[in-house]
Amino acid sequence: MIKINLLSEGKRPAAVRKSRVPGGLKLEGKDLGPWMIAVGVLVGIVGVGIAWKLADQRLVEKAAEVSAAQREVEALASVIKEVDDYKAKKGELERKIGIINDLKANQQGPVRLMDSVSRALPELLWLDQMTMIGNTIEIQGRAFNTNAVANFIENLDKVAEIDEPTLKSTEQQGGGTYKFSINFTFTFAKHDKEPGAEAAPGATPATAGTTTSATSG
Repeated sequence: MIKINLLSEGKRPAAVRKSRVPGGLKLEGKDLGPWMIAVGVLVGIVGVGIAWKLADQRLVEKAAEVSAAQREVEALASVIKEVDDYKAKKGELERKIGIINDLKANQQGPVRLMDSVSRALPELLWLDQMTMIGNTIEIQGRAFNTNAVANFIENLDKVAEIDEPTLKSTEQQGGGTYKFSINFTFTFAKHDKEPGAEAAPGATPATAGTTTSATSG
């Protein structure tokens, strides 16, 4: 006799149907959690890469700006050095020019004094010595007669820079000559009353005593 177990056969469709019901987090029998984690990690990596790229680009731009600023500073430094060198050279040149002008001014007084005295010399009179202390002048010389000495004093009195020429002494020497000594003061700044005179800028009187010998035929 053949026996059929209807109970067991009837339970199989229910089991099969239960195995086919899909779960809430399963796709074709697979879990979605690891995939979502992997996608999240991938997105994070891409974001970090983009951020790093942008930061690197900004760093390059800043480095270029710093380099340009450094070049500008170096260029300005060279210009500043040139300006400083120019100022130093200008100051040194001005100092040398000042020294030259001072020397010229100090020389103008004695030179003009000698020129004025030589122009005032009459005939038959010559000079032996001229002493200058400050602006006080003493002249010693000889002449063949007293008229020549008087003419010399008169000519000195006509010079704008010479004040109060005075005959200090006169003495007859052998051979018919007269030895004389004349004192006067000399103003080293030119007077306007002298024809054709021009002011001597910066002219100062000599402060040291000077002795000069002069001879006129």
